[in-house]
Amino acid sequence: MIEYENVAAAFAAFPEDVRAGLLALRAQILAVALAEGIPLEESLRWGQPAYLAQKGSTIRLGVPKIGGYAIYTHCQTTLMRDFREICPELRFEGNRAVHFAVGEMPPEAIDMLIRAALTYHNKRC
Repeated sequence: MIEYENVAAAFAAFPEDVRAGLLALRAQILAVALAEGIPLEESLRWGQPAYLAQKGSTIRLGVPKIGGYAIYTHCQTTLMRDFREICPELRFEGNRAVHFAVGEMPPEAIDMLIRAALTYHNKRC
């Protein structure tokens, strides 16, 4: 269940063919935060569901213009560059997103990206 009406409405507005994948990504984000004991804020940023931990970098979920669905991180972080080295087989959009095809479920490996984003500023001095 999605607590905030505006976030629930954003998920409801996504095309049906990608909604399950986006909800699966949301579930992974929430599960990683819970497992790591990281308090998480769920809101909308730029009209997309967004997830932010106090010492983390924002994660957003959305539908790219080319179709499918994606998980986004801030493009001025090293998150995608670092994750590309670990999972080069995934489809990346520069330093900002990992794309998934319609019907494709996100791999468990995406948990590493989520964990890194939720703790991004813990490592920075």
